[in-house]
Amino acid sequence: MIPAGLRKWAAFGTGVGIEIDRRDLIVTVARVRPSGIEVLGMLTIPGFEDRPAAEWGGVYADFLKKTASSHVAAWVVLRRRDVIVRQVAVPGVAERDLAGAVALQIDSLHPYPEDGVRSGWGRLADSGSVLVAIAREEVVDRYATLFSEAGIKLACFTVSAAAIYSAVRLYGDPEAGWAAVEERGADIEVYGESASRPVYSAAFAGSQEHAGSVALAELRLPAGTAVRPLPDALPKPAAAPGESVGLPFSISYAAALAGACPRLSLPLNLLPEASRTANSRAMWIPTIVLASLLLLLVIALAVSISIQKHNYRERLAAEVARLEIEARKVAQVDREIQSSRARTVQLDELRATSQQSLDAMNELTGLLAPPAWLNSLDLNRTQVSVAGEAEQAAGLLKLIDESPYFRGSEFQLAPARTPGGETFRIRAQREFPVGRPARAAAPKEAPRANP
Repeated sequence: MIPAGLRKWAAFGTGVGIEIDRRDLIVTVARVRPSGIEVLGMLTIPGFEDRPAAEWGGVYADFLKKTASSHVAAWVVLRRRDVIVRQVAVPGVAERDLAGAVALQIDSLHPYPEDGVRSGWGRLADSGSVLVAIAREEVVDRYATLFSEAGIKLACFTVSAAAIYSAVRLYGDPEAGWAAVEERGADIEVYGESASRPVYSAAFAGSQEHAGSVALAELRLPAGTAVRPLPDALPKPAAAPGESVGLPFSISYAAALAGACPRLSLPLNLLPEASRTANSRAMWIPTIVLASLLLLLVIALAVSISIQKHNYRERLAAEVARLEIEARKVAQVDREIQSSRARTVQLDELRATSQQSLDAMNELTGLLAPPAWLNSLDLNRTQVSVAGEAEQAAGLLKLIDESPYFRGSEFQLAPARTPGGETFRIRAQREFPVGRPARAAAPKEAPRANP
């Protein structure tokens, strides 16, 4: 149970209390806040059992609509004559074993058949006792059916003792020993608490003085203890339709307070769980808070992911820019390497070409041995042209074609006779044999003078 010092801050909700009082229904709607209580409305529905359920159910629905509490399920206080209320001592019983301990004693607390009762209980604070209520199953089911036909949502079937016990503790613990009475027609409602008896609740016929004296004796309180009116023992509302919550609304008012804050109330409920409705708006507050926190977490996660992506893109762009500089340097080095390689190839080709040209010239020197001589030689990459004079020019074509360095030789001009032989002008295509040396040049002779 919530500590007394914190109950005030947990007192939050709206409750509808209904008392079944002889032939009438007495209804009270109360709004509870830490700052105080406001009674939103009070209603009496006379002779409800003799009227169609739809008729008085409509009156009830209109009343709740006016008080803006149509969503609230009611706490109903059953007639005293329909319920047996007992206190059971369970000293030293742990909370987890309490249900079993109470169940073992219930059969000895009532005269009804074992399989025909409904029971509910709640542990009394700061005591080794529980308050037990027992009613016949047919009575509970009849009321549940009747209220269902009237369209009334129900949260709890309880008793007056449990409702008053819960209401007086709404904002903190009451005084140690006290008693209160209320005149209800021909009966006197009595309620009290003391160290020797945690809860005392009874109804008497007669005067309030007699009922009060009996209550003080049962509670083991001094005879001179003041017996207050029951409305004065309940938390005072800050606002109400009338001047006070007086007769005949004390019990329904206490039930409304208990229903407004069920977590602060004694959980004594005779209504079957299948018939209970818990639709107070306050019950959704934890869910709404948790959903809001979850939404905030999702939004924070989305924002965090977006920020991380933005930072990642910035880091990636900076890295790309840095690598682009390195890539440009590498590309420049590659270009320089390619240029150097190209120059090297050119040099290699130049060396090869020079050597091949020298080989070709050396081959021609060997082919055109003295007494033949040349007065011009034109050598390029693809062909060679020579002009000169030999004893017999006709045989030079065959001689040149047989060389691996030349092919397709021909006279550019027809040979002409001279006093020393024949002049010639020959053109041939070049060949480039691999690994074959040019023929050795003929031994040099003394230079011949041109005619």
